[in-house]
Amino acid sequence: MLCIHPHPTAHSPRGRGPARAALTALLVAGLAASAAAQQNVTQLDIQRLQDNVYQASTDVLQLRSRDASRADQLQAELDELRDEVIYLKVKLRKERSLVRSEYADVRDRVEDLRTRARGDAANAYSPGPSTQSGRQAATRATTPTRGTTAIPAGTELDVRLSSSLNSGKAVVEDRFEATTLVDLNVDGRTAVPAGSVVRGVVTAVEPATRTNRTAKMTVSFDQVTVNGRAYPIRGTVTQAIEGEGIKGEAGRLGTGAGVGAIIGGILGGFKGALAGILIGAGGTLAATEGREVELPQGSVLRVRIDSPVTIQTAR
Repeated sequence: MLCIHPHPTAHSPRGRGPARAALTALLVAGLAASAAAQQNVTQLDIQRLQDNVYQASTDVLQLRSRDASRADQLQAELDELRDEVIYLKVKLRKERSLVRSEYADVRDRVEDLRTRARGDAANAYSPGPSTQSGRQAATRATTPTRGTTAIPAGTELDVRLSSSLNSGKAVVEDRFEATTLVDLNVDGRTAVPAGSVVRGVVTAVEPATRTNRTAKMTVSFDQVTVNGRAYPIRGTVTQAIEGEGIKGEAGRLGTGAGVGAIIGGILGGFKGALAGILIGAGGTLAATEGREVELPQGSVLRVRIDSPVTIQTAR
């Protein structure tokens, strides 16, 4: 008599244990991967990322004295990375969460850029003594001698808006420009000449509504261009000044003047702080009574530099 024994399967007592173990292992692995992918990024992480970007700008600046062409390439990459960091910061603020992998990608790219900038110095070709002295002589003959000037944290400068800003129309990440009104001198050198372009960005905005009677708008400054070269900065607005009636001789009067010297001599019809505008922590501008935060074209913002900035200046 032929006896047929059923093969153990997941439905039989003999096959049920291994199948359950395998399924459990898959579930655990999936949950672990999902938890790792969903690990949230904090504001402190973004601050560290901004610090890395700032350090990368210093690395690129040091590279420029050795290889200007290479530095220009890395600077273009760094500008894009800086924009991505701002995007992550805004996204985290709005959505209150950020996937770790998205943050890690930008972080790794910044570190890679820093490695390349510093690596150029370590791997640079070192010519022989005679060749080196000859090249140095040629360089001195064809390249103007330049130095650097460090602008300390806490320094303030006054900038005039090139366009208007309104909390009812602005959106996060809007870019705008302003120009410096006076020369910024450090240790007897003009670090930032009058008329230099400063780039700003809207980092947060809350328009006025029926239920929200206090409109808010936060703006910061992240770049200054000096003699055609862009430098990253961290600038916070500390004061908004009535800019109506600014005279055209701002640059001439500002030459050699101290920081914030626009008051009294350069502003025509100066009336003080912009009416109805309050400034809180972090440079947040607020307007009450249901009005929008309105900064007309020509308004003057006093900007505090929150981190040291090194500018290349002619000796």
